[in-house]
Amino acid sequence: MHDIDSDDDIVATAHAVADNARRAILPYFRQSSLTADNKFCAGDTTEPGFDPVTAADRAAERAMRDVLAERRPQDAILGEEYGHQSGQSGLTWVLDPIDGTRGFLAGVPTWGVLVAAARSNGPIYGLIDQPYIGERFEGGLGRSEMSGPTGTSALRVRGARPLSEATVMTTFPAVGTPDEGRAFAEIAGQARMVRYGCDCYAYALLAAGQVDLVIEAGLQAYDICAPIAVIEAAGGIVTDWQGRPAHEGGRVLAAAGPQQHAAALAILSRVPEISAPIDGPALAP
Repeated sequence: MHDIDSDDDIVATAHAVADNARRAILPYFRQSSLTADNKFCAGDTTEPGFDPVTAADRAAERAMRDVLAERRPQDAILGEEYGHQSGQSGLTWVLDPIDGTRGFLAGVPTWGVLVAAARSNGPIYGLIDQPYIGERFEGGLGRSEMSGPTGTSALRVRGARPLSEATVMTTFPAVGTPDEGRAFAEIAGQARMVRYGCDCYAYALLAAGQVDLVIEAGLQAYDICAPIAVIEAAGGIVTDWQGRPAHEGGRVLAAAGPQQHAAALAILSRVPEISAPIDGPALAP
């Protein structure tokens, strides 16, 4: 009988959840027969008119929930496709079966499976998994490493450096609202290099010491809880655009060091705040 209160069981369960998602998703990837439904709703500022969900998203989240139902039925679940399920333990599993469905539909292997174990004040452990490449990034509960085709190695962010030497990433060139986009453009204009379109893989690259800043807006808890755990375990910083905790989503700033974080925050914090930036439940039990 496994000890459901142990850190080891949380870690083992997270890996089992990600493994089951891999098995469910890969048969769909780069298949010409795959179609997408449009979840777009008014107010979406990321890519107006198109917010896709596929059979792969739904099959993966069902597979992830099957593992949790078997191993940890006492825990709550918050997932992108099937919403919130209450629990009694105080632990919530935060799941995004395919973060980057647009990239998935385009055949780009930078989408990922996100799994986080969280308390009400934020994630304690997370995984960013890229099934097609075979890379997995984990952080929290004393762990910080990645595994992939070349083996296993420790994760460590780059550390402090000036914005003029920084590599900055975001998923959508417009970032969000016009005000949010202008703030990002100001940072991008001072950085050494800017790259777009990697979804959750950008956060994995930051934890692996490859980039300095990831800046996004309009996120949900399931988009960011796992990246927060991975990046913080690797020595990085993740906040909202006012320097506050970001685990419930909204505007997110992830940084490889305090110097980059402070420089970006000085610009982003000037953007007027939006009331109710996210939808859906918080990390309730």
